[in-house]
Amino acid sequence: LISFLSITSPCSSQSESEISVRDFDVIIGSWQGSLTYLDYTSGKPYTMPANLNVSRTEDASKFIFTSIYPDEPNANSSDTISISPKGERIGSERVKSRAVLLNGNVEIITEDSGQDGNDKKSATFRFTYVLGKTEFGIVKEVRFDGEEDWIERHQYSYTREEAVR
Repeated sequence: LISFLSITSPCSSQSESEISVRDFDVIIGSWQGSLTYLDYTSGKPYTMPANLNVSRTEDASKFIFTSIYPDEPNANSSDTISISPKGERIGSERVKSRAVLLNGNVEIITEDSGQDGNDKKSATFRFTYVLGKTEFGIVKEVRFDGEEDWIERHQYSYTREEAVR
């Protein structure tokens, strides 16, 4: 997370709240990394290896995220995310901001609502995506209704070797 968010000063912005499919083109391919999540039962973070393969569907606005957990293969999964035609949403998440960081990575912050926790409390979710050629991360934060503070729910941190062209 430090490497992803330590350079948070934006150097330019295409729009404060619009993204492009091109933002996600840079992450197509294979990634190695980890997932750290907050175990609500123990109140402690837990980290495990996590790998990711990102590909595009025939529909250019959709990407397939295939998550691979080497230590827990039963948790492996595949999700398809879609970028809305006007770039204001990633799936159901509303884009709040987009910035190009000083290191060239793109940071996208989105919000959504739903339920979380062992007791399924209503909450707002904030996702911070950092997309780059050699690093990719997603941080999910939760703010339960009626609360002021955000809780970091989970963090995916991935890296890969830069492709030789």
